[in-house]
Amino acid sequence: MKKMAGFLVILLVLVLQFPNSISQGNQLVLKAKNELDIARPSETIVVTTQEILKLLKVTDWKTLHITEPGSSQELASQAIDMNGDGTMDLVLFQSDFKGGESKSFTVKVGAPKYPTRDQFKAYGRFVRERYDDFAWENDHIAHRMYGKALETWQAEPLTSSTVDVWTKYTRRLVINDWYMTDNYHADNGDGADYYSAGTSRGCGGSGIWENGKLFVSRNFIDTKVIANGPIRVVFELTYAPWDVNGRKISEVKRITLDAGQNLDRFESFYKSEPAGQITYGVGIKNFGAASIQSNKQEGWLRTWEPLQKGKAGNLGCGIILDPGALVDITEADGNCLVLGKAPSSPPASYYAGFGWDKSGDFANVGTWDIYLQQFARRLRSPLKISISLQ
Repeated sequence: MKKMAGFLVILLVLVLQFPNSISQGNQLVLKAKNELDIARPSETIVVTTQEILKLLKVTDWKTLHITEPGSSQELASQAIDMNGDGTMDLVLFQSDFKGGESKSFTVKVGAPKYPTRDQFKAYGRFVRERYDDFAWENDHIAHRMYGKALETWQAEPLTSSTVDVWTKYTRRLVINDWYMTDNYHADNGDGADYYSAGTSRGCGGSGIWENGKLFVSRNFIDTKVIANGPIRVVFELTYAPWDVNGRKISEVKRITLDAGQNLDRFESFYKSEPAGQITYGVGIKNFGAASIQSNKQEGWLRTWEPLQKGKAGNLGCGIILDPGALVDITEADGNCLVLGKAPSSPPASYYAGFGWDKSGDFANVGTWDIYLQQFARRLRSPLKISISLQ
């Protein structure tokens, strides 16, 4: 009897130390519920690695295998180290949800796996050969922003912290191919660079608003890639201090783009010398022929305008800001602007992006409006997620 009691004590210790090695199948069940009455295509489900490690022993995040019950097809996943300390902080994957739909996903540990090229739907990189561009894209949209070397390029110098737009109607990633052929102003079967951002705010560029004027930085001086697909690209651009009505303000801008989405998340980490309240402005270039609409209560602004006088279809740009941070919607220097109050603890954040009527996603301005309205609702009502061990 004493031997049996000792055996039970040892077994209990093993269970406490290694619960997942004894639990049934080393399997987590993640449940997600869409509480909205609208569909949520390509919804990104994000779980912290701490939440997973509380229930499941994982030493290599490439060994995670995520599936939906009843499906043998494994979902692509991505682990991200957000602070560069060598430890993964987030695990994410995507699924489509109908209005009001609940789903369950199983998470198991198995053999290491690597995403295939076809699974990559988000990507970005610093492009030294193009005078310090930083370009990024997903399966729907593409952008670029400009680095310091472009300021002194003899052929076509440009000083601007704008957000440029590359329109495409293919779902494949095109950045590398377009830079390689160096002919992206012509449509060779995937779309083209039809947008001219110049020194404007382009489609989501920002600045500091003070005394009725927008003060903007020069080109970025440094870059840092945090995550690079297959589902999410995250990177940072550093801007040297610039004068804002006697203050020196510097910025690190973090940009995140997920697969399947038409809006990027922008986060600005500002530093002010001397310290003081910061009001930032996020802009969209107004070509003069744009249809403009906004909704302060929902925190969004959009434009819809012909590209190249209508020869390249129509482009809708949009900005979504937390209504609680929104100060005003105005115009300045050829830009439509949404003004926001930066929080005392950074970052100041917003979403911006675009839709093109030749992409197959947006037939007209009405469908672009619906997308922005529903995206704003999705931000206000994230999925309800729970995790358990089975």
